[in-house]
This record gives sequence, C-alpha cells and structure tokens, in this order.
Amino acid sequence: MNGITIFNGIEDKDVKNMLNCFEARTISYKNGTTIVSNLANTNIIGIMLDGSSNLIKLDYNGNRTIIEKLERGSVFGKVFLPLSDELSVIATDECTVITFDYEHITKRCKKSCPYHSKLIDNMIQLLTDKIVDMNNRIDILTKKTIREKLLEYFKVIEKEKLSKTFKLNLNFTELADYFGVDRSALMREIKNLKTEGFIEAKSNKITLLY
Repeated sequence: MNGITIFNGIEDKDVKNMLNCFEARTISYKNGTTIVSNLANTNIIGIMLDGSSNLIKLDYNGNRTIIEKLERGSVFGKVFLPLSDELSVIATDECTVITFDYEHITKRCKKSCPYHSKLIDNMIQLLTDKIVDMNNRIDILTKKTIREKLLEYFKVIEKEKLSKTFKLNLNFTELADYFGVDRSALMREIKNLKTEGFIEAKSNKITLLY
C-alpha cells in the first residue's frame, strides 16, 4: 500500500493476509464523525487509508486543541499518544480507516511470518517519528507570542518540505486550535507578517520571504 509507512517493505498480498490474521476492520466515516473517543482507554491501532482526521483534546470548558492532523498513512492508538488525557479522533472529511487490536502486534506470531517482524520494525520507526513531531510541537507551543509560534511552525514545515513555499495541512481555524489561541488574533498576526514582508499568504499556501 503506497504511502502507508507501517506497511513499508511488505508486499500487498502479505498486507492482505496479515490484516485477515489480525481480524482488521475497514470502516468509512463522514466528515465530522467521531472515529474514536477517549483513545487512551482503547486497545486499537488505527491506520488512515484515505481522507483525513484530527486528533483532538477537549478541556473541561469545552475548548478544543488539535494535537495532530492525521492523513493517509497516519497511524493512531494508545501506544502513539503524546498525552494521557482524553483524546478523540474526528473525521475532517470523508475517510476510510483500518483498525485492529494492538495485541495482534505484541503477541508472538504462530506462523513466524517475516512480514510480522517487518511491521514491528516499521512501528518502531513511526514511534521515533512521533517523538520528533512532539519535540517540534513543544518548540512551537513554548514560544510566548502568536508571531513566534507562527514563525517556528513555518520553520518546521520549511525543514520538512525543503522549500520556502508550501501548503499548510491545517486550515486557519485548525491552526488556531493547534496553537491554542484565538482565531481572530491568529489572522491579525498573519496579516501583520504579510504587511511587514515576512511572508506571502494565498489561502493555505505560504511563501517565506525571510
């Protein structure tokens, strides 16, 4: 399955056999549907087959924080969670998700399938990538002002894309939720950065000018 890191190095026929062995479920969801609630108390691994969703946290006042944008190939589950708080996965467009119980990965494979070992190797790499992503998020959120958060966020994407021009995978409402700031204040700062010649912004396309 192209673009799905957890299946890297595993033939499609072996992926199919493995998912059958794991008793995996493939389910489609509509935009706005809750895919999983209280993820920390579940024992599933979820794989985004297509579409997108957000991993979100709601506090006791109902304020929403986006922890991560999940797109094709993204994997979610308790083992990948950066927080122990109550988190949910919400579809942000029509999407299809594969889920199976985590124990299928941890228990010894009766057939000693070579692709089972490869899957575990891929999961270790995914966990490493999650740690890097979380460190980047910490660097962003510890900045004191919205401007500093934006510039740090843009720097992270520039490094990932190896380009000063890129498309944001979050819309501005989602970006405000990701930063934990007011959307109007975020939009004012983006306008200021444009006016002062730091960036060009057309919809979700950003060009860094510094």
